[in-house]
Amino acid sequence: MITGRLYREGQVSGESFDLEAADEFVPESGTFVWIDIVDPRPEDLEGLQRCFGLHPITLEDTLHRRQRTKVEIFEGYVFVVLRPVTIDADPPLSLEEHEVHLIAGDGFLATLSWSPGYPMNDVLARWDRQRELRDTRFALYVLLDEVVDGYLSAIEALENEADELEDAVFERDEGASPTSDVQERLFRLKRDTVTLRRAAMPLRHGIDMLQDEPALAASPLTPYYRDVMDHVIRVVELADNVRDLLTSLLEVRVAQAANRLNEVMKKLSAWAAIVLVPTLIAGIYGMNFDHMPELDWLLGYPMALGMMLATSVGLYLLFKHKEWL
Repeated sequence: MITGRLYREGQVSGESFDLEAADEFVPESGTFVWIDIVDPRPEDLEGLQRCFGLHPITLEDTLHRRQRTKVEIFEGYVFVVLRPVTIDADPPLSLEEHEVHLIAGDGFLATLSWSPGYPMNDVLARWDRQRELRDTRFALYVLLDEVVDGYLSAIEALENEADELEDAVFERDEGASPTSDVQERLFRLKRDTVTLRRAAMPLRHGIDMLQDEPALAASPLTPYYRDVMDHVIRVVELADNVRDLLTSLLEVRVAQAANRLNEVMKKLSAWAAIVLVPTLIAGIYGMNFDHMPELDWLLGYPMALGMMLATSVGLYLLFKHKEWL
């Protein structure tokens, strides 16, 4: 699906832009065109190439999914691959990753996305609200800023989830269900954190590249790009902190499992020792030999039972004192 909007002097114009009818795009002063394509077809990409004079490498990249976050500077335009994320804060916490390709040049901005598409509502609202929108450069900044703000919201939600899991790991609840999902939540949260960090990390280099291009990040936009860079660095640092915390929690869980196994083995060993002595006594007195003095002794049977009871009670008290039982 292809949608387009024409901005003239920062305002949305009622004029339409037909990508299929334009063999070559000629920018007008004070205007820029936004083309959005969801689930682009090869013919749509060929139309973009024909209209905006895209390099064959750019066309090749747009044909292949699962691209890593990157910024590539070409003559006349910039090609940006973003990995925006959306997060569902309702339990269980879930992170959904999207893929958006940007092609921004003089007077135009094209966005390519695939289902499930990245919601552009907030981006469009800022484009329509902020009067500073005069050209493609500011539109590109707004889109980058919204994506990075989404990273911040996601990492803060993941950090809160990690804090809850930390409390769950260290609480000493003997009545906790053995089918607790803490382990599964730890692995899922670590996977989401790594996914988020992998999406945000390359943006540090990409924004540096954009700032080195005056045609893409003009002087008035420098403070705005510094702000985006600061947010990217914060996202990466928080992701590293959350990842380290989750790694430590997983190690603690392994240690806790080993300790619980040791406790079970201690109890089993204690009960085995308690049962062993009466079994030994009964085994000795159960041997069918003719010459056993105790067989003719009147108190032999009560003495054997008493020895079994005394040794069992003694061993039980001993293990109880040592906290094995």
